[in-house]
Amino acid sequence: MSEHDPANLSPHVLLHPDGKCRCPWPGTDPLYVHYHDTDWGVPEYDDRALFEKLLLDGFQAGLSWITILRKRENFRSAFDGFRPEVMARWTPDKLEALMQDPGIVRNRAKIQSSVRSAQAYLAIQEKRGFSQFLWDFVDGEPVQNNFRSGKEVPAETDVSRRMSKALRAAGFNFVGPTIVYAFMQAVGMVNDHMVDCHRHAEVQGLARGRPGASR
Repeated sequence: MSEHDPANLSPHVLLHPDGKCRCPWPGTDPLYVHYHDTDWGVPEYDDRALFEKLLLDGFQAGLSWITILRKRENFRSAFDGFRPEVMARWTPDKLEALMQDPGIVRNRAKIQSSVRSAQAYLAIQEKRGFSQFLWDFVDGEPVQNNFRSGKEVPAETDVSRRMSKALRAAGFNFVGPTIVYAFMQAVGMVNDHMVDCHRHAEVQGLARGRPGASR
């Protein structure tokens, strides 16, 4: 018998065959479910990993995240492991080669913007560290929301608008407030798993165990 009584099950989560309730947005796609269970909402403090996710969220604009997720390994290969120090020196030939790569999203404006974003990252990293720059917007601690319905989840917030403005001022593009809020959700700056999702409490626990030496 399932640990969840169907009569008491929230209509805002999805009960899976493994007996776990999940946010509804991954559906039953195995790749999407794995991302939901292991990646989305987990506090991320690594500078380069944050840079990668921010750029991928920019590429996702106008598309579904599952499209980017299926291409993520191709992006990592084509984008030199999202190493900003390499990307900042990309040549026109490299950019043209990326435009011919079917394994990624071939959007010229976004590809060209990646070079400027890498340069902006390096400038921020030298001054204070990219991770600290971003996490300071939430005072170094994940915001623990307690949403029960997707209708309660905002598309953007005052914090995402402020972060967006700061990123644009630093030289990033494709970092509007809605993109930035999706980024904040993904990297655990906010815990937007539904309260009845099995990952809500797990992610909350990860936040309590975060490294705090420099934050």
